[in-house]
Amino acid sequence: MAQTALRAGRPRRVRPMRLKHAAVLAVVAALTAAFASAASATVRIVSTTKSGPNYYSAIQAAVNASHEGDWVLIEPGTYKEEVTVTQSGIWIRGMNRNTVIIDGQHKVGNGIVVSRANNVWIENLTVHDFEFGEGCEVEECGNEIWWDGRTGHPTIGAHGWHGNYLTAYDTGLKGGYGLFTGSETEGEYEHVYASGLADSGFYIGACQECQAKVRNAVMEDNALGYSGSNAGGELIIEKSTFAHNTVGIAPNSENPGDPPPPQDGECNRPEQPITPTPTIASTKIARCTIIRNNTIVANNNLSVAPNGSTEVAPWGVGVELPGDYADLVEGNTISGNPTAGVLGFEYPNPFPLPPFCDNPPPEGCETIDFQFAGNRISNNIFTSNGTNGGEFAGDVSMLSGSGEWLDENFGFTYPPAASIDNCLTGNSFSDATHPANIEGAWNCSHKTTPNPGGGGAGVFYLLGVIEEAQRYRAEHPPVGQAAPPAQPTLPNPCKGVPSNPLCPR
Repeated sequence: MAQTALRAGRPRRVRPMRLKHAAVLAVVAALTAAFASAASATVRIVSTTKSGPNYYSAIQAAVNASHEGDWVLIEPGTYKEEVTVTQSGIWIRGMNRNTVIIDGQHKVGNGIVVSRANNVWIENLTVHDFEFGEGCEVEECGNEIWWDGRTGHPTIGAHGWHGNYLTAYDTGLKGGYGLFTGSETEGEYEHVYASGLADSGFYIGACQECQAKVRNAVMEDNALGYSGSNAGGELIIEKSTFAHNTVGIAPNSENPGDPPPPQDGECNRPEQPITPTPTIASTKIARCTIIRNNTIVANNNLSVAPNGSTEVAPWGVGVELPGDYADLVEGNTISGNPTAGVLGFEYPNPFPLPPFCDNPPPEGCETIDFQFAGNRISNNIFTSNGTNGGEFAGDVSMLSGSGEWLDENFGFTYPPAASIDNCLTGNSFSDATHPANIEGAWNCSHKTTPNPGGGGAGVFYLLGVIEEAQRYRAEHPPVGQAAPPAQPTLPNPCKGVPSNPLCPR
């Protein structure tokens, strides 16, 4: 998450919402057919014990020799190397998720980087303990597995990414992202695990039309379980577990990082450049960014080391929505999150202005006052949230009016609050909501809903939650998180692979 909490377009096509994520399925089908039928496909085997034709002692050597349609199969072993993939259309698969290990040894660097390459699959292996540090800060280093569509370019640079049966973790204090996808579209994470990361277990960002799906993920003991800056359109996170992170799930609008902003979950947007602060005219809109049927529990872990951005995120939240537009949060079990089950708020970003910005700020330094608008929170089960107390603690808290308050008290120039048309229905609450009786005036039966309010009190509450975490960390310094237990491995690692010594027909 490039900049979470209170700190510091391209045209849209009109098209119907795709059912069952057809874009990704089409990619999967095309790749599977291509690999199954390509007579020229070569299987390259990485082994620490064997040699012969198409055998390699290093993963990078096997990748370098590969061409589109080839497979790289990795035998069990510990590989102490960084891997960069620039070839499109290759498949990298370990023969056992728990015993094919790429070990970063707590050195500065990245585990596997897929650099502006299309349709690259990585499956059934573990990458751990690659870290950021001197000479290579977070985002550029500390990524265990990184699909990087950016590589020096500000726009979408690749499509077709898939991560399956992957484990990513860090046991030190400087692991950045477990699984990181940026400036790419059309992809999936399935059966993935991440822990111990100072930013997020997995990240999908800089894709206003992501066309991505995540399912059966387990994210625990990270600063953020999921982070997604300016990631919207068709993006589904479902049937996954987010537990014992500092914050569970945190999609957000972001400025200026990971452009273009904002985070916007609308479907069928008009054919025009999207504004960073879109207008949501009704609660009766179609939403394609969906967080559903997840278990989001006990996100209360302040022992995880944060990085420069996650340390200023309001902690103890199940689903945090800073400056989000038109997301659907539905059918989740959300419990034991001490600040809030769901917390949505306006997000002046960057806030305050960075120290290199003048007042008035030059181009590139302007704060954007992202609103919290058009989101739907429905049919979730909330229990035992907000136990840490405070004026806005509880199952659901929505806050607005921060910009107007800052304008009035500090001379910032922000437009009136437009955190409207959020709605809730069918939820089961056990604790307070803010506003109170939230399924009354903010019920989804209404075509429009008003700003929720909060103003200066809301600003002070959020700042207080952030400061509380900072005080705790000063008194109880973060510690490395334990290595995870073995995770379920791919049932048949030879499935779909052309005949080879590891997978004879």
